[in-house]
Amino acid sequence: MCRRETLVFPHDVLFPEIVRLLDDGHAVTLRTKGNSMFPLLVGGRDCVVLRKPAEVRRGDIVLVHLSSGAYLLHRVYRCERNVFRLMGDANLCATETCSFDEICGVVTEIIRRNRRIACNSPAERYRVWLWMQLRPVRWYLLAVCRWKARLHGYHRI
Repeated sequence: MCRRETLVFPHDVLFPEIVRLLDDGHAVTLRTKGNSMFPLLVGGRDCVVLRKPAEVRRGDIVLVHLSSGAYLLHRVYRCERNVFRLMGDANLCATETCSFDEICGVVTEIIRRNRRIACNSPAERYRVWLWMQLRPVRWYLLAVCRWKARLHGYHRI
């Protein structure tokens, strides 16, 4: 489970170690940070379990090491041969592209309030598919989700 203790490491120390563990076949649990994957992932509340990917599909959340040196946890919106187009769930139009070689891990589970959600379950795949289809009206939905999150005490959103 995702524990309350917090260790904070600089990204340039933490992420290479996460990649090494994934390459060695280990699963890594990481607390999310930031708002780019809101509302399907809430930074500071949700944790994700990462594994080395055998394959990557549309709708998967991936950890990517971009050629710029940045690490990113975003959703795959398009797969075209060896090029993947990524977008955060809270983004309205901004995307990134990467190759399969830049993908370090894929999220297999989300841990929310001590409950594990399998990312490949039919219910979760449907939620993801629906959110991706609602992109034309996402601005309105995000406004409602942020208002609701503030009511529940997630003030940073």
